[in-house]
Amino acid sequence: MQVEAARARADARTEAVLDTCRDVITPEGVALRLPAAGPMPRALAWLIDFAIRAGLFLFTSTVLGLLGKAGMGPLLIALFAIFWVYPIGFEALWNGSTPGKRLLGLRVIAANGAPVGWLAAMARNLLRVVDMLPFGYAIGLLASFADPWGRRLGDMVAGTLVVHTPRAGTPPAVSAHAPLAAPLALLPHEQAALIAYAERAARLTPARQVELAELASPWLDARGQAAVDRLHGIANGLLGR
Repeated sequence: MQVEAARARADARTEAVLDTCRDVITPEGVALRLPAAGPMPRALAWLIDFAIRAGLFLFTSTVLGLLGKAGMGPLLIALFAIFWVYPIGFEALWNGSTPGKRLLGLRVIAANGAPVGWLAAMARNLLRVVDMLPFGYAIGLLASFADPWGRRLGDMVAGTLVVHTPRAGTPPAVSAHAPLAAPLALLPHEQAALIAYAERAARLTPARQVELAELASPWLDARGQAAVDRLHGIANGLLGR
């Protein structure tokens, strides 16, 4: 009973730390962790896209303005394409990213981790009209702060999520410790969390490593640097080293 209670407390504290990640299990049984993007990077991406669209509109209006009244019809079509087809087309055809999102390492996906489709891209962008109300994306900003994954109303209705794309690089390594067996049976998500901790430990300060390792001290039977070393050993044991 004490072990189960300690495990529940550790799970609760872990969820509090990782509350910006959405955990999804695909129909194939694959566990995905989706790092949701907050309002600030999304706003910066929108500003970049807005600057690009404003530049396109300025260029197009200048060229079509030379045609006089004959250019009014094409100008209206160009205005519609620049401010509405631009985000929908890019998100549906360019792996969920507009140029602004791509520059900031963001992309739109379905809430279940699948690529975003045409209908979802259309719904989330058309509902910007609601998110913009009453001015300055006020409703969308309030919704994103209230939602645990930073979604605005358009994302909630369309079933989409804006996430950070993983950066390419060398796979993280676990410190060389003698492999150890876990003192109790670990659930799959607990094994994944332990390995993730061991892989990221090198990027943490020693004090932070100890703080996180001691979350498992009730069943690990160790504290301080001993808890850190023991977790690394269990991680190596889970990895078959």
